[in-house]
This record gives sequence, structure tokens and C-alpha cells, in this order.
Amino acid sequence: MSRIIQWSITVALAGFLFGFDTAVISGADKPIQTLWGLSDFQHGLIIMSMALWGTVIGAIFGNWPTDRLGRRTTLFLIGLLYLISALGSALATDPYVFSFFRFIGGLGVGASSVAAPAYISEIAPEKHRGKLVGLYQFNIVFGILMAFVSNYFIGFMGEGAWRWMLGIEAVPALLYTLMIVRVPRSPRWLLLQRNDAAGAAEIIRQIDPECDVDEAIATMRASSSSDRHQAAPLFTMRHHLPILFAFLIAFFNQFSGINFIIYYAPRILESAGLGSSAALLSSAGIGVINLVFTLLGMALIDRLGRRTLIFIGSIGYLISLTLVSRAFFQEDFGGPGVPLLLGLFIAAHAIGQGAVIWVFIAEIFPNHLRARGQSFGSSVHWVCAALITLVMPWVLSTFSGGPVFAFFAVMMLLQLVFVLFFMPETKGVSLEALQQRLLQGPRAGTAMAKARTPAGE
Repeated sequence: MSRIIQWSITVALAGFLFGFDTAVISGADKPIQTLWGLSDFQHGLIIMSMALWGTVIGAIFGNWPTDRLGRRTTLFLIGLLYLISALGSALATDPYVFSFFRFIGGLGVGASSVAAPAYISEIAPEKHRGKLVGLYQFNIVFGILMAFVSNYFIGFMGEGAWRWMLGIEAVPALLYTLMIVRVPRSPRWLLLQRNDAAGAAEIIRQIDPECDVDEAIATMRASSSSDRHQAAPLFTMRHHLPILFAFLIAFFNQFSGINFIIYYAPRILESAGLGSSAALLSSAGIGVINLVFTLLGMALIDRLGRRTLIFIGSIGYLISLTLVSRAFFQEDFGGPGVPLLLGLFIAAHAIGQGAVIWVFIAEIFPNHLRARGQSFGSSVHWVCAALITLVMPWVLSTFSGGPVFAFFAVMMLLQLVFVLFFMPETKGVSLEALQQRLLQGPRAGTAMAKARTPAGE
């Protein structure tokens, strides 16, 4: 188990770079707009959302290198993309050069959200799979926290501080790139993509010395061959349940407003009456809450299950978003009300959607389609994120926070309906057993009913 933890932690560091790269732009948001004299639309399109459009491309096409080159090789290339992006963004001389290098970093983010969860889910025992894949999300929020903390301290460096905020990412990117070459290839990838049973067997023995290797390999082969001859493409009726679930959880993740709050936290807090320095400090506080409740979510995900955590998060979303909306409508910003409510929102996200999304999407697709399914779910997630980030500078200049937060609250009410009536439970079930439960067959209704609760419950 110690080897699995070590490999999972190393791979999950891609999430640290993901989180850092996503949040670090918040400190450079207003300085860059002022420096290059950009309109709200230009700023949203060229500066704030460009990395996300790169992320969309990386997510859409990330399954190709993940399947063809392998999970490990793809993760190594992702580290190089982060390194190039950090250095290029810090040294950019105009908004177009800046947007190009942010786009490069976005490719890394999108591809990592395909390759890293797929890899960890394929080496993890089912009883620990939630926690181990959850390490990726933990590193995302740890990266977000470190970006907020780094921005706060670097912010005192003066006019060119934003360049250091972005450039410092090169250090963890280089370390990650050097570390990733030490992890083995995924045994399921070796078996199903390279037909390398000997290589897969060797890694399976390292993962679990007591495992019946021949039986494990036979189970993997059987689950793949039983589906290949019926539906090799992803987008078929046979796979409609995993596709629907991946779409909905990814859609609701972004329409909670999470990236809007992470990207524009300082701007939101300033509009609620905090000064710029206090806003940056409060943003760091939001990062701490994110980290603490992500740890709690990781501790609970294999005990309470994925559905229960999403249900808890949905309730927290509804309370916090509704009350923040009310504060903006009534312009009632006295005391620490809005920062505390944003903290509640972040806690709800971290213990619910944050802890579950990458675990859930990595679990619900068949072995030989996992990278493509992960790519689909990740693409939906990032297209929604990019659209929201693109329009938010205009929205914030046109509307107060009241209708914006009210809109996200309505979306979370719809998520609650999804959780209560449609979302299956996946904890404690092998990937091969989940495949049988979720694939469309002659008893679709029975399969759906079984998918809602793990065996033995």
C-alpha cells in the first residue's frame, strides 16, 4: 500500500500545478488590465479566459496521448507545459504573448484532469479508491491556497509583482516533471492498450503482493472484451448512463460558481467593502477553508459515499449563495458577513463537488474507454468554466452581485434534484463491477437501480 500511496501522491501533484495555475491569475487580474489598458471584454477574452480555452482543448484531446502514449508519458509532457507557461507568462511583453503562454498552461490543466485521475483510479484498490483519487483534488486546492498566499506576499513587491506571481510556478513545475518519471505505467493501460500481460502482472504484484495476478488479469480482459465487440465508440446508447452522469456532475460543478469565486475573489470582496490588501488576505483565508474541508471530504468519501457528500455540499451551496445574493441585493456589507458566507460556500464545494467530481468521473466508464470518458467529463467542466470566466467581467460591470449569486443558487437547486433522484453510488465497487452496472443492456431499469447503491448495502 505504501507504494500505491507514493505513486498516487506523485501523480496527484499535477493537481497542485492545476490549482496554482488556475488561481494565480486572480492576483494579476486588475494590474494586467490597467497595464495594457484593456476593456472588460478584451480582458475577459484575452487575459482571464485564455487559459481556460487551452484547458478545454487539453481536456477534449487529452485522451489521445493518455491512451496512445500512456498515462505516465502524458503526465511528464504536462509538467513541461506548465513550466513553459509559467516562464512565458511572467516574461510576456504584450497581452497577446501573455495569452499564448496562458493557453499553453491551460493545455496542461485540461490534459492533467484526464490523465491523473485515470492513472490513480487504475492502480487503487476499490476500498481506498476515493481517497487516493481524491489526492488529486487535495492538491488542486492546496495549489489554489499556495497561489493565494504567494500572491498576497508577492503583492508587496510593487508594480511588476504580477510577473513574479506567475513566474514562481516554474519551480514546482520543474520538480514535478523530474519526479513523474519514477512512477510505473498503469497495469490496466499496459494490458488493454499494449497487450503486455507480463508488464501488467509485475506492477499488479507491486500493488498487492497477495493478489491472484492471473485472476486479476483475466477479469480485466473479460470486462474489456465483453464491451469492445458491442460498442467500441464512446457515444452510443450503451454508454448513455455514464455519459449523462459525467455531463451533469461536470456541468453542476461549474454552475455552482466555484471558478467565478476563485478567479474573482479579490474583486468580489472589494465590491463588498474590503480594501485591496484585505481582499487578498481574505482570498487566502478562502484557500485555507478549501484545503481543510477537502481533507474532510477525502476522509469521508469512502465511508459516506459520493452521493452523500454531494447532497451535503448542495445544501451548503444553497444556504451560502442565497444569503450572499441577499446581502448584495440589500447592500448589507456590515461586518464579516460576505467573507464568512463565501467561506461556507467554499466549504460546501470542497466537501461535496470538489472531493467527488474527479473520483466519480474516473469510476463510471469502462476500462478501455476511461480516458475518453474522463476527457468528455473534463471537457464539459472546462467549457462551462471558460464560458463563465469569459462573460464575468462584463456581468460584474453590468449587474450587482445579487442576481449573479441568485443564478448560481438556482443551479444548485437543480443539482440537489439530480443527487436525490438520479446519481448512482460508486463507493466500494470494483471498476469492472461498475462497468457491468452502468452499461445499457436489456434490463436498463434494473441496472440503474443497482447503480444507486453499492453491493451489500
